[in-house]
Amino acid sequence: MTSHARQEGLATVSASEADPTSAWAEGYCGAAGGLVRTLATLPSVDPSTPQQASRTSSELMVSVVEGLDRTSSALENLGPAPVTGGDTSRTAAIAQLEGIRARADDVRHRLDSSTDPEATKTALRDARASLDELDRLDLLRGLNDVPQLAAASSRIPGCQELVKQPR
Repeated sequence: MTSHARQEGLATVSASEADPTSAWAEGYCGAAGGLVRTLATLPSVDPSTPQQASRTSSELMVSVVEGLDRTSSALENLGPAPVTGGDTSRTAAIAQLEGIRARADDVRHRLDSSTDPEATKTALRDARASLDELDRLDLLRGLNDVPQLAAASSRIPGCQELVKQPR
């Protein structure tokens, strides 16, 4: 590690210590960014046969569930929000993630256990619906609903990168 890199690291820690609101917003954006990275690297569905479509869709749902679990855990481990409204926003985001996770896990179970072609088709449609739900998810709304957190996130590069993500 270069001396310059060490100095930058110390400056970042000092800024976070000096501004708990920015540090909390940065952690929140880090959790949201983890989900964005998971979604960007999801395995592909192989539609070559119904069996392959079912198997690869199940693998995709496993990746979705794991990504949602990591994001929920990261949000839960942030600690109390330093400003009023932060914990409410975080709780709402976690509830949203857990709802999508439960539906994705249900789809995965149905894909893994289905022997009926119609049930498999329904599960495949539901897998697509879970992905569409993830596409519409706006985790940053939780920050933007709290003025102090919105202001802090506007100064954090990691948060701004999430705003720029294509939908």
